[in-house]
Amino acid sequence: MKNALILTVAAAALALSGCGSNTDTPAETTTVTGGETAAPAAAAPPSAMLASSTIAANLGTSPDHKSLAAALTQAGLTQTLSSAGPFTLFAPTDAAFAQVPPVTRDGWMRPAQKDVLAGVLKYHVVPGKLTAADLAAKIAEGGGKAVLKTVDGQDLTATKSGDAILLTSASGNKATVTQADVGQSNGVVHVVDAVLVPNM
Repeated sequence: MKNALILTVAAAALALSGCGSNTDTPAETTTVTGGETAAPAAAAPPSAMLASSTIAANLGTSPDHKSLAAALTQAGLTQTLSSAGPFTLFAPTDAAFAQVPPVTRDGWMRPAQKDVLAGVLKYHVVPGKLTAADLAAKIAEGGGKAVLKTVDGQDLTATKSGDAILLTSASGNKATVTQADVGQSNGVVHVVDAVLVPNM
């Protein structure tokens, strides 16, 4: 029975990952730990990330962020996101990575492109812990726009789109925060629906 449930959850996750632009949290998501099944909750933190774990540890166990976790390992940044921080990470889901053209995505993962991949990933990290309320306050203070300095030194622009926070990269592509304020022991994660591309 337990194996059947795990296979059902895995099949549902694979089916949903093919939806590309679907940014809704599926209502049927369940988390299996120790044979127990958590009740479905649309507002639950992605993949039951633990506030007592680091960003790197949580991404490493998240079924929604396998591409991001693999990219962090390939770029040699796992140790950074395991350190004290604090950091604010805008975390693209697997569906967000699936929107990147395969030739680009595969190219980033080549050993020769390690520095390029590291630059893309660092562009999703802002030093310090910025909650959604902090971001909203900065946007208000900036007259509708907040310019955030990422750890790679480039600017990332945050604005509001209705109630949602919209991020615009230095290269002009956009990502929406689909789930905010996922607490981590060394900062906070905001889930986003696209991979932000810096100037390269």
